[in-house]
Amino acid sequence: MGRGASPHRAPSLTPEGIPDRLYGRRRGHPLRPRQERLLELALPRFRLAAAEAADPRAVFPDAADLWLEVGFGGGEHALALAAANPAVALIASEVFENGLCSLLTRIVPEGAEANAPPPPHLRLWPQDARHLVALLPDAVLGRLYLMFPDPWPKARHAKRRFVNPAMLPLVARVLRPGAEWRIASDDPTYQAWVEESFAAQPFFARAGHAIGSRPEAWHPTRYEAKAIREGRTPHYWTFVRTDAPWN
Repeated sequence: MGRGASPHRAPSLTPEGIPDRLYGRRRGHPLRPRQERLLELALPRFRLAAAEAADPRAVFPDAADLWLEVGFGGGEHALALAAANPAVALIASEVFENGLCSLLTRIVPEGAEANAPPPPHLRLWPQDARHLVALLPDAVLGRLYLMFPDPWPKARHAKRRFVNPAMLPLVARVLRPGAEWRIASDDPTYQAWVEESFAAQPFFARAGHAIGSRPEAWHPTRYEAKAIREGRTPHYWTFVRTDAPWN
């Protein structure tokens, strides 16, 4: 056992050399009482349990497909996806508590924090999304969304990016052949990183790359609007899972 290691520490769910934490802080401005109630009373019913992640089809037995959004921000994109695709089940992942509250505020009526049922085809994952990827069964996802992620622009933080050469085979494991991975970013550093990361790997084939104009049927986000307002140019990629073995 290495110096300082704990015999009770859970094994890492991220690849070797990748920090076992994708995110920075979990909370921004102080939460209001209603937000505190949402986290304490509503979130436990809306979250996907780790045990359920091993068999999410049991949670959504009648769903036509299962999609995942990594880092849903304020929740507007996730809710637009859910509204436009009612037959599809969606797992929406976000660690930032203000973002979780933003989504829950939209779907939990005031005063119903303790008893409002979750939508039948929506569950939240308020932890590192890479841990969810490690728990999901093989070939379970039909689509993955990564919309305007934190670019982690400093070189020493690059390994925190969800797009990472070490992560590609792990993501490939949970996406079935033909499934889509949609990525959007307005950050030049992250845009170059996406190009570099997907350049020489067998798991994903590029199916689309739009610059400056959101592809048809993609939903807007507040981060996209902010980027355009501030003069940055978003890029939108669609990668399709090949049938290359992930292991």
